[in-house]
Amino acid sequence: MTPPNPSPREQALAAGRGKPTSRAVALYAQLREDVFEFRLLPGERFTESEIAERYGVSRTPVREALLRLQTEGLVRGYFRSGWEVVPIDFARFDDLYELRKLIEVHAVRQLAGGAVDEASQQRLGALVADWIVDKSARLSDARVVSGLDEVFHTELVAAAGNQEMLRVHAEVTDRIRIIRRLDFTYPHRVSTTYDEHAAILRAIQRHKPDQAELLIRAHIDRSRQETRKITLHRLQTVRTEAKQYAPA
Repeated sequence: MTPPNPSPREQALAAGRGKPTSRAVALYAQLREDVFEFRLLPGERFTESEIAERYGVSRTPVREALLRLQTEGLVRGYFRSGWEVVPIDFARFDDLYELRKLIEVHAVRQLAGGAVDEASQQRLGALVADWIVDKSARLSDARVVSGLDEVFHTELVAAAGNQEMLRVHAEVTDRIRIIRRLDFTYPHRVSTTYDEHAAILRAIQRHKPDQAELLIRAHIDRSRQETRKITLHRLQTVRTEAKQYAPA
């Protein structure tokens, strides 16, 4: 019997547990993490040879990993001029957050305002099981909660049933992930996310589209504000530390 495909939730919980199956995959995962953690700073330039030497691999997996990161918008290559970590453009991120908000507002209004099919009910039921829980049952690992947070927003859009909106939402999610994951840097953001997700789900369950819209708007705006603040702080901290330890 063919084993069932893992659910989005199972994929989020399993993220980072598996071992890479090739050097290119391993290097991709390491470079991606280094970009996310600002060990490779926005705007930093480098060559494939420098990366190969730094990580102790040949240039072939380096190129494969960098091309994959380029498709995610994390790095960009220049003809005969090496590569660059894409600089953080907050105006662009604001635009992406606005697009995300439009899609998710539509989704929660659809879900709260009308009948949904059985598949959508199952998606919502899975989200309720994750987020409307006793405080003692809440997860505390920020990285795991970050993954489940992404699943929450994706599944809301999926439950609304518009496949084109889901596709665009996935693209937006990919592009904001570099700063969005910082939303869980501080422990209080985990508990706040549980509270806010539960409130959104309850508004949907009670068929209150106006309330659901207000809640999702406030939730996304608050996340955008937190990630901007944390990103700026992290960048400043990393750059200050780099200057302190730079050779005289």
